[in-house]
Formats: sequence, C-alpha cells, structure tokens
Amino acid sequence: MRCAVVGAGAWGTALADLLARNGHQVTLWAYEPDVVQAINEKHENVRFLAGHRLAPTLTAVGDLHKAVDGAELVTLATPSQVLRPIVKSARTSFRSTAPIVIASKGLEPKSLALMTEVAEEEIPGATVVALSGPSFAAEVAKCQPTAVVVASKSANAAAFTQRAFSSPYFRAYTHTDVTGVELGGALKNVMAVATGISEGLGLGFNARAALITRGLAEMTRLGVALGADQSTFAGLAGLGDLVLTCTGSLSRNRAVGLELGKGRKLEEVLKETETVAEGVVTAQSARELAAREGVEMPIVDTVNRVLFEGQPARSAIAALMTRELRSEVDE
Repeated sequence: MRCAVVGAGAWGTALADLLARNGHQVTLWAYEPDVVQAINEKHENVRFLAGHRLAPTLTAVGDLHKAVDGAELVTLATPSQVLRPIVKSARTSFRSTAPIVIASKGLEPKSLALMTEVAEEEIPGATVVALSGPSFAAEVAKCQPTAVVVASKSANAAAFTQRAFSSPYFRAYTHTDVTGVELGGALKNVMAVATGISEGLGLGFNARAALITRGLAEMTRLGVALGADQSTFAGLAGLGDLVLTCTGSLSRNRAVGLELGKGRKLEEVLKETETVAEGVVTAQSARELAAREGVEMPIVDTVNRVLFEGQPARSAIAALMTRELRSEVDE
C-alpha cells in the first residue's frame, strides 16, 4: 500500500526502510535537502543513518504535502517539539481514513500533551496509533530482531498497523493502553539521562540497577495517575524500552548523561550532535506534568537540577541517596 513517513532522522528512516522492505510504496519526507538527495541517489541517509543501505524502492521528498497526499498509512517520526507545526501545516493532505502512527517519543512543552493528543487536536477525527518499544534505529536498519508495541483505541487500526510493520525481524504487538505506551516511551529518555550521569560519575552497576528500577516506579506512578494501566509499564513500552535506553551504547540520552557525569556542560555536549536527545527536552515537561498531577518523581527532579539548575552531578546523586527513608511499595 501507499505509506508516508514524516521525519527523516535515524528512526524515521529506519521505519521507512522497514515498510519499503515489507513491499509497501513508501515516501519519506525530509526537512533537509541533502538528505532527500542522498536517499534518492545513494540509497543512504548519510547524515542521520550512515552506513546503512536503504531499500531501492524508498523515495524521499522535500514537499510535505506530496509525501502525505494519498497515503493509506502515515507515520510521524519528527522530534516531539516540532510535531504540532508539522502536522498543522500538512493536515489538509491527510487522507481521512488513514491511521496516523506516532513514532515520536516525548511530551509537548507547555501543553504537556502526549504526541497522540497533539495529532488528535490538529486533525479532529483522526485515528491515531502509538508505536513504541525497545528499538534502536541502527539495529532496525540492520534487520536485527526487534519487538515493539502499537497501541490504539481502535483495534482495527492497531491490527492494520501491526500487519504493515511486522516482518521476520520486526515484531509488533497490539495494545489498547495508548497513554501508558506513549508515556513509557517519553519518560524512559529522562531516566536514561540519569543512568548516564551515574555511569559518568563511575558509580557502578549497583547504582545503575537502582536508578532503572526506581525510574520504572516513577514512570508507573505518573502513568497510573494519568489513567494508564500499571501492567503496561512491565511490558515492551515500559521496562523493555527503559532497559535498552539506560544500558545500550547507541542511546543518545544515556550518552548525554554520561558526558554530564564527567563534568561537561549541557550546551557543550548538545553542540556536538545533530540528533535530538529527547530526554533533555522531556525532562522539564515531565517535571511539570508530575507537579500538576501531584506525583513524586525524585529522579526526574534530579535530572532537571543537573540539566538546568547548575547542581553538580555528584551532589545531585548524593541527594537522591539521602532522601527520607520509605517503603519500596507505594501505599
């Protein structure tokens, strides 16, 4: 079928390549003209996914309306902070019956909306599907085994998306808890920054395991407050993605935290990469969302103090360890 992928970063490119290899007619929209040219002429996204030869049938365009027009399935894989203006600019070209798959992970600044909520607000009546789970773009592009979740209020849309993306190396499970699946994908990036900071400080595996486990507790706590199912966070979009992003060497968010733990400044670290570390953007929104819901998230608070308030990483971690003693289980 005719598919469109909006956003030609590493993740969007990997998903577009997957769909093309599954036999679909895929058009990938890229903001950068050099990315369009490289994909069409070299069958490679040299800028964001170098070293991976893409399906020869994959076509890239710089015209957003041309990419989306007539598509039976549209996947959005832009940075979370620009998803709204991109959707707004192209909404007249979306086919009314086409499911919109949200592969972006994050919370919108100020509104604190999930990405599916942003799409629904900009395209009233749209059928949205959240795609999340433990999946590094480079490994998907290498056709390495990957499992993700596709969640929607519409069982038909979830199943439709599942069939479109699934392949012998990419397995999609359906789910109904859109909030839980999306929130897991957004918050795990903040936790990955925290584990990176810990690793940069040389605090060892015990500290990393503690941060992952308590990070999962924070994610679950906020998710339940927002109406998500607790069990969702024990699945691929919760624990699975959290473990991958907090421990994998390909994690941008962990890499940012690692450099901060070594004493470098955030501005200096971010200048060195074109790719977006969503955990940095999401940290502030997650803190505001937790405050709005009256949910305690000490790891999220700690990451914010290190990122934006100038607290030295070592003293921030020490403050976490000396918080008031409590039960592990929320009462």
